[in-house]
Amino acid sequence: MTSRSAASLRARYVEQAVSDLAENRRRQRELAEKIKMLEQEEALLMDILTLAERYEEAHPSPVPVESQHRPATARAKATAMGKSRQPLLGDVLVELLGTHDEPRSAKDLRDELTERHPDRTATPQVVRNTLESLVAKGRIRRHKRERSVSYTLAERATN
Repeated sequence: MTSRSAASLRARYVEQAVSDLAENRRRQRELAEKIKMLEQEEALLMDILTLAERYEEAHPSPVPVESQHRPATARAKATAMGKSRQPLLGDVLVELLGTHDEPRSAKDLRDELTERHPDRTATPQVVRNTLESLVAKGRIRRHKRERSVSYTLAERATN
């Protein structure tokens, strides 16, 4: 190989490396923007979830339709006693975590929720969002090991 062809080859390698580096930096900026946008979206969704939980606590559901067909005295008695409604998902998840000494994954908690409360239908995403909301409130702790995430009660994590 002549020195001229070696220099030409070196120049092409340098040009390709500079081009690849520029593309890499462009993709990094693009991904950083996407991450920022996803973090903002996550914060918004967590706020919505928190507001929805507060709304449920402050505004119980109206009396069911079938109870409207009862005599007025029976309706007044049911209203005075208060409607028995399901506990909030966050409270149920905290209760489930309280029955275990070791950290539990969101999948395990959802499976246990489905098993113990077949009347509740919570998607995996709803369970994860609720768990993250509980982490933000300091009620539970998140534990990360490589790519897996698990949760424990906050007071157990500090003991």
